Amino acid sequence: MSPPPLHRNTVLIVEDEPATRERLVEAVNAHVLLHVAGATGSLHEGMALYESLQPRVMLVDLGLPDGSGLDLIRHVRNRQTPTESLVLTIFGDEQHVVAALKAGARGYLLKDSSYATIADHLLMLIDGGSPINPKVARFLLGQFSTWEKESQTAPDPTILTAREKEILTLITKGYKRHEIANLLNISNNTVGTHIRRIYEKLSVHSNIEATQEAAQRGLLN
Repeated sequence: MSPPPLHRNTVLIVEDEPATRERLVEAVNAHVLLHVAGATGSLHEGMALYESLQPRVMLVDLGLPDGSGLDLIRHVRNRQTPTESLVLTIFGDEQHVVAALKAGARGYLLKDSSYATIADHLLMLIDGGSPINPKVARFLLGQFSTWEKESQTAPDPTILTAREKEILTLITKGYKRHEIANLLNISNNTVGTHIRRIYEKLSVHSNIEATQEAAQRGLLN
């Protein structure tokens, strides 16, 4: 392919169905502000083309014969280049949508989208927008309500249980593990399990750090 004029944004298309890939190339190249710098049907070639072309935007299918388009999207995100990824797939379920967005996709379209609008979606992405298929958008809005309810009812993982507070209080007073076990009539292993959970919840690595962190958070009586 000949190099694009400077005012045109380069696009890499990764789509394994030849007929679909050809129609996407035509639809993108038809827009004066876009230029298909490369098109392929495999993850391996997509990786190589990304490295050599450094496109402004990628149009990526998720189901590829040699892997998942998610791997390419993650790779691009980790490279921290200006390239942005737009998913175009048949998969509109929660697992694929959430996985793609977590991987770094900035837009998510289903293959029932009109080819005539693909260029506009790419330009929206380049301009800082996030093109989302209406069906996917409605699904995400519905899920947001569910996630919000779950977050409101889920216990705060950093809150210590009554037993953990009791053990941490004894630690601050200088008691050793076997002494705590005797006082609370539990085994040394049980004390060790509680202390490990305290460390994990407070993101600390020692008794001193745990005491300081708990005091700062007001977790001690």
